[in-house]
Amino acid sequence: MIVITQPNATEEQIQRIITRVREFGLEAQISRGASRVIIGVIGPEALLREKPIAAMAGVEAIIPVLKPYKLAGRDSRGASSVVVGDVRLGEHEDVVLICGPCSVESPEQIQAIAAIVKESGAKILRGGAFKPRTSPYSFQGLREEGLRFLAEARAKTGMPVVTEVMDPRDLSMIEKYADCLQVGTRNMHNFSLLKEVGRSRLPVLLKRGFSATIYDLMMSAEYILNEGNPNVILCERGIRTFETAARYTLDLSAVPILKSKTHLPVIVDPAHALGLREFVPQMCLAAVAAGADALMIEVHNSPEMAK
Repeated sequence: MIVITQPNATEEQIQRIITRVREFGLEAQISRGASRVIIGVIGPEALLREKPIAAMAGVEAIIPVLKPYKLAGRDSRGASSVVVGDVRLGEHEDVVLICGPCSVESPEQIQAIAAIVKESGAKILRGGAFKPRTSPYSFQGLREEGLRFLAEARAKTGMPVVTEVMDPRDLSMIEKYADCLQVGTRNMHNFSLLKEVGRSRLPVLLKRGFSATIYDLMMSAEYILNEGNPNVILCERGIRTFETAARYTLDLSAVPILKSKTHLPVIVDPAHALGLREFVPQMCLAAVAAGADALMIEVHNSPEMAK
């Protein structure tokens, strides 16, 4: 950690800062410039992170040297793969298609869509049994019945299933049917849920919040990893900006940036970002060009009737 003093910091203030650092059992290395003093702090940064050094008189800025996402960061290990069912996702694997409807509506619907997407090259089936809707009056999903329909589709097609978990109280039920747990955009900051899925035996697909930074996404992944679950997949699904031509703005710059910062697989969901099916193919190609490890694509056999 580096402490930078203000240009007008007095010698007394500087010495107080140095003394405080040493009181915590840390070493202080001092470098004096023309107008500022830089104090290099040697030792466990966590000790100082909890202390009010930044509030001391004469301090202009504190710059951490170590990244706060120790488990999610690329420094902790090389690129990793996550296995969903029998499908591997990761930097050194083939691009995977994850396809299916936003909501499971009936056994006939999910069976038909599962057959279509498998024939088209999909390796993983997605479908929502619990749906977070903006309106409380909208279709909220079939819950456990929908999970059973997904499991039946898996049995017929052989494709593993990813589905969303919204409430920690539903986790044990969902684990009986799913191969991968999805944490949706609205729950990326639900830290209680992140901790619970972090204790699960199943891999977790973590979607970026539509108002979240890349740093926020990395720290949410850190919550899951810190609970002992190493199998986390990050998903870019669009962020909210001033642009209204599409539902959200698909932030494809997040893909190479994330891959430079984390060893975790990074995938893209262009359909939910755009809300315009005619442009999804182009954004799929762009996502792969950006380095996405997988594509999550919403598919419905009767879009005009979708719930």
